[in-house]
Amino acid sequence: MDFFKIIDQLSEVDADVMGRFDSRRSVFNSLGSIAKRTALAATPVFLGSLFQKAYAGTTSTPVEVLNYALTLELLEADFYRQFIATGFIPTGAPAAAIAQIKKHEDSHVTLLTGAIRSLGGTPVTGTATTGVRFKGLPSTIPNTYAGYLIVAQVLEDAGVRAYKGRAGELLGTDLLTTALQIHSVEARHAAHIRTMRGQAPWVSNTDDLATHPVYTNGLTGNAATSFTGGGSSYTVPAYSAASPLESNVTQSSVNLTTGLSTQYTAADAAASFDEYLQAAEILDASRAGGLVQL
Repeated sequence: MDFFKIIDQLSEVDADVMGRFDSRRSVFNSLGSIAKRTALAATPVFLGSLFQKAYAGTTSTPVEVLNYALTLELLEADFYRQFIATGFIPTGAPAAAIAQIKKHEDSHVTLLTGAIRSLGGTPVTGTATTGVRFKGLPSTIPNTYAGYLIVAQVLEDAGVRAYKGRAGELLGTDLLTTALQIHSVEARHAAHIRTMRGQAPWVSNTDDLATHPVYTNGLTGNAATSFTGGGSSYTVPAYSAASPLESNVTQSSVNLTTGLSTQYTAADAAASFDEYLQAAEILDASRAGGLVQL
């Protein structure tokens, strides 16, 4: 088990990972001899305690993490089912794109369902009439093609940030690879939907949804809760601090707008990195949780 390789892999989905740890030097200076450092760094106990410190409150099992992901995939799959059924989507490239995204979401549902069952867990489920499904457009969103695209952007961006928020809990398992494979596709979906809406394909502080709750945080609760629906339930971990804003300009303790030989504008610094969201933030009624019908 290569400790530093795990850190490097985690940094791919959480750019601020080293800021979560004291630092490589301070962590290992506390271990004593070189032999002791080498031995402890290779043990699951050491890694577990270190990551528990870095991701305080993330105590879910792999099945719970996968059920959380499955909840979001079921929501997205049913959203696109309903979107297609409206007849709003123009023929040609728009219809082909939405149909393809729907296929991807269905595939994600199939994969996650199988993975959960292989681990002996009970997956959440959803159909057009039961379990986890899309509640319908909020009253503030017009019942039009453009309105559905707005919700599509919100859901896809939320999905990207949701996978980032829990990748660390799958370290040391083959499930991390599966999660990252889905995460990258969700990012492609988000970029394509944004392009269809005439927005920049990356998150921007100047786009028309920049103030939507998906891109802000502001939640302050810190108690673990549970999500129940679709024939199963799982724990939503506690957290003690809101996730970084998408307007964040500091990564790994480095402010990209100051103190560097190359300076970046706040807009460029923010757009260069995608921030994570925690499960409680995603499933809150003010976010994707408010679009779930059970």
